Amino acid sequence: MTTWGLCATILAPTHDILRFAAHHLEAGAQRLYLYLDAPNLEALAALKAHPKIRVMECDALHWQRLCGRRPRKHQVRQSLNATHAYHRRAEVDWLIHMDVDEFLVCQRLVGDCLADIPASQRLVRIRPMESLVGGAGSYKAFIPNGPRRRLLVEEIYPTYGRYLTGGFLSHLAGKVFLRSGLPDVRLQIHNGFQGDEMIPGPEQHDEIALAHHHADDWDHFAAAFRYRLAKGSYRAELGDPDRTGGLSLHQLLSHLEAEEGDCGLQHFFEEVCTDRPALRARLERHGLYRQADLALAASLARHFPDQASEFASV
Repeated sequence: MTTWGLCATILAPTHDILRFAAHHLEAGAQRLYLYLDAPNLEALAALKAHPKIRVMECDALHWQRLCGRRPRKHQVRQSLNATHAYHRRAEVDWLIHMDVDEFLVCQRLVGDCLADIPASQRLVRIRPMESLVGGAGSYKAFIPNGPRRRLLVEEIYPTYGRYLTGGFLSHLAGKVFLRSGLPDVRLQIHNGFQGDEMIPGPEQHDEIALAHHHADDWDHFAAAFRYRLAKGSYRAELGDPDRTGGLSLHQLLSHLEAEEGDCGLQHFFEEVCTDRPALRARLERHGLYRQADLALAASLARHFPDQASEFASV
């Protein structure tokens, strides 16, 4: 049997942490290596009690042992923790780094898909699909790079498509499964390296997708906006204005906020992120509409029943 696991550096409410863990336990993960980026005693206790979860507190001692002191950027902390997890005593055949708002989706067991990978292949790239707000399990699919991608995106999102790479707010690179036991490996956020070489692999797995819940609703988008604009997926150094209508996503969103305030950002959010009939029709016309029932509440109840009942009563 081919086994797999995931690692994640997490700063999130307990409910989000546990439903992320429960979903992937339900999907067949043999091990979850979860690094808590800030103290969370409630989540720590629940995670420690599960036999398939290894949980680490990222306190001063953790960072002293790992690299001397806590890195300022969360992206650096993620990569260091992912590499640390990879080099533990191997308990799985494949390991992937993920975020707490990402969920693997597969019609078969993930392990069965990974079992089909040739023994010579070291890496498997899993591309994202980005959630649409307001639809039950609605997603827009990844569009492979190529000469038609920009035209497709501009047709699907007529106002803002020219400024969006692939039509997504967040990453297109996806995440990678890395075969365990390789020497001199660094597992980073979207890639794996062996020595100075980026480990190659097929650009997309046909059966496994990464359901990315980048924004579950307007309030979620608005609450995360300032951080993402300064330090996250909308930050200034990301994007190539020469390839996106003369403006990066950072520049576009900054301009909308400066000129139109929340109204401008809400208009952007509605066109790009909501499951409206017109958007769904355009996505379906190009074979880019997806549906997936993650059944997160059911998974949470099975794997963390005590906590699930607490959350249900709130």
